[in-house]
Amino acid sequence: MALIQWNDSLSVNVKEIDRQHQRLVGMINELNDAMRQGKGNEVLKKTVRELIQYAATHFRTEEKYFDQFQYPDAAGHKKEHADFTRKVSDFKDGFEKGTLGLSIQVMGFLSDWLQNHIKGVDKKYGPFFNEKGLR
Repeated sequence: MALIQWNDSLSVNVKEIDRQHQRLVGMINELNDAMRQGKGNEVLKKTVRELIQYAATHFRTEEKYFDQFQYPDAAGHKKEHADFTRKVSDFKDGFEKGTLGLSIQVMGFLSDWLQNHIKGVDKKYGPFFNEKGLR
């Protein structure tokens, strides 16, 4: 069962970014499924690394458009990206060192952050980008 279900409430009405958000949702769901099925640590480590790499790619895409269109809330949004990256990197480091298990709390953080970030701050830039012709 999916931890996060993609629906229109998560759409920012920019196809490229929506596709990336859908992939992030899928990766969190894959990670959650692997964890619940008791997959080996190597599978989980690989999935966590891929999630972090893809999130970085996604953040670069958003931030490229912030700069291109001079999005007024870019600084605060970029700070949220940096905070998320730092927190998830800490999770990854603890997980790889064996000091942190991949737990329901970690999955809850990822799920809550993604949904709240998309529905909160990401939704704000959708209309701005649409006005600039980005769809």
